[in-house]
Amino acid sequence: MSDYTPPKVWTHDAENGGRFANINRPTAGAREQRELPKGDNPFQLYSLATPNGVKASIMLEELLEAGHPAEYDAYTINIGDGDQFGSGFVAINPNSKIPALVDRTGVEAIRVFESGAILLHLAEKFRAFQPTGQARAEMLSWLFWQIGSAPFIGGGFGHFYAYAPEKFEYPINRYAMETKRLFSVADQRLGESRFLAGEDYTIADIATFAWLAPFVEGNIYNDAKTFLSIDEYANVARWVEEIAARPAVQRGRIVTKVWGDEDSQLRERHAAADFEGKVLKPSKPE
Repeated sequence: MSDYTPPKVWTHDAENGGRFANINRPTAGAREQRELPKGDNPFQLYSLATPNGVKASIMLEELLEAGHPAEYDAYTINIGDGDQFGSGFVAINPNSKIPALVDRTGVEAIRVFESGAILLHLAEKFRAFQPTGQARAEMLSWLFWQIGSAPFIGGGFGHFYAYAPEKFEYPINRYAMETKRLFSVADQRLGESRFLAGEDYTIADIATFAWLAPFVEGNIYNDAKTFLSIDEYANVARWVEEIAARPAVQRGRIVTKVWGDEDSQLRERHAAADFEGKVLKPSKPE
């Protein structure tokens, strides 16, 4: 039993924030003047190879693999160091979250932030990885299902199970149950169809793969794979294996990666040649 009683008015306690106490604050906006690096390619990606971050790099690599003119420069935003609060990044994403994209293909550069918005923007721009008709509605439903469910998995289960300074049974049980329920939803759907929206691989699969694959592979939140009995979800495992084998996915997953073996990291990406000599396989994050 916890003896904590919420005060009448909440105040920020920087001493009780756990692993991310040094950067978490209840306010938005830039904390320092810091310009972002810029390359010569049409798209500029600022990200980190977290589950949300790799959605954008996988999509860009898939577009290139399919022959679309989607060349991009990618730069690491180290959220543990607070890079997301620099003025240059905040100008692109006022919410200070990765990934963020600048599209310079038009007369004026435009910013796109939030991973789902980036996927949809690129899919519509290149008319790729999105079906038409009824399947499009199905794709959008699964895409927004993933976007809405991610906070339960990451900020919910992941935080209380792996990152919170103290372990409490109630929040861990609450979010473990929700994470398993979400896996069950995906598993049942993937028992009906090859991909989430049907027989075609779409941005809904890219978004959802980024979050579910690390659990299947055992590469996230310590021993979460065992704790949550992830091996129960055979249809998800089949789907993860198929998507993980795609060359573009393997490339996209190491872009802006800063942990693991040096040969599996790509802190900046400017051209296809940057992948030469890299090991394109998952590795456990710190």
